[in-house]
Amino acid sequence: MADQQPSVLLNTGARMPLLGLGTFRLRGAEDTERAVDAALAAGYRSFDTAAVYRNEAELGHALRALLPKHGLTRADVFVTSKLGPRDQGPGAGEGCAQSLERLALGYVDLYLVHWPGTQGLPVGDRRNAGNRAESWAALERFHADGRFRAVGVSNYTPGHLRELLRECRVPPAVLQVEFHPKLAQGELRGLCGETGVCFQAYSSLGAGALLSDPVVRAAAAGCDRTPAQVLLRWAVQQGVPVLPKSSQPERVAENGRVFDFHLSEEDMGRLSALDCGEKYCWDPSAVA
Repeated sequence: MADQQPSVLLNTGARMPLLGLGTFRLRGAEDTERAVDAALAAGYRSFDTAAVYRNEAELGHALRALLPKHGLTRADVFVTSKLGPRDQGPGAGEGCAQSLERLALGYVDLYLVHWPGTQGLPVGDRRNAGNRAESWAALERFHADGRFRAVGVSNYTPGHLRELLRECRVPPAVLQVEFHPKLAQGELRGLCGETGVCFQAYSSLGAGALLSDPVVRAAAAGCDRTPAQVLLRWAVQQGVPVLPKSSQPERVAENGRVFDFHLSEEDMGRLSALDCGEKYCWDPSAVA
C-alpha cells in the first residue's frame, strides 16, 4: 500500500492509515460513490465497512470504479470489514466468504469480529463465548490463506480481549472501539499497548454530541479549526487511528484535514480531562 498519509504498523508487519472513511449508514451506489470519490481526492486510503452496514457491495464497486481515476490500484488502499452478529459462531465461515464475495476486491486488508455477542442469544448467555471462539477460528483460516491480510475485533471489553489472547493462534491485529475525550478507554488502551494490538477509534465525535461541547469549541476557536477536526486530531495526535463518516463530499474533505495542525499540550490536557466514561454507542460490558 502506498504510504500516502500517516499510518500505524500492525503486528502483521502491514501499515494501516491513521485516517479512514467510516461508512456506517452510507447507503446506495450513488451516495457511496460520491463519498468514496471525495475521500480518495482528499487523500484517504482506508475504508471501513461491515456486513451489518449492508454496503459492502457498493463500497467494493465504488473502489473498483474510482481507483483508476485517482491513479491508484487495489494495493494502495486498506479495506476493513466485519463479521455480523447473526453469523457469530457456526455461521462465521459463510459470513466471511459472503463479505469477500460482496466486496469483490480479491482480499480484505482487515476483517473484524464486529460484536462479542450473538444475534438471537441473551447477552448473558455463556454460549456467546463459545461462538466467539468459533468465529475467531474461522477468521484464522481466512487469514492463513491470505484472503484476510489481518484479523481483529470490535467492541470487545478487556475481559473479552484477554479471553481471546489466551486462546488464539493468530493474535488480533486491531481492536476497534468507541473512543473520544469523554470515553478515553484507559484500561483497553493499556492492554492493547501491552499485547501489540492496535487500538482504533470509532465515533470520535461522540455521535455528534461533542461538537457542541464548550471545551471542544474553545479549542477549535483557538486554532481556527472545526470542532470535528479538533476531536479527530485529539485522537491521531495520540497515534490512534480514526474513521470519520459522512456522505457529504465537503465534510469528507474537511474531516481529512487533520495532519496539518497540532493541538497544544494545554488543549490536549483540557480535552482529555473530559473523560467520564460516557458511551454514546453500544455497550458490550454485559455480554458474557
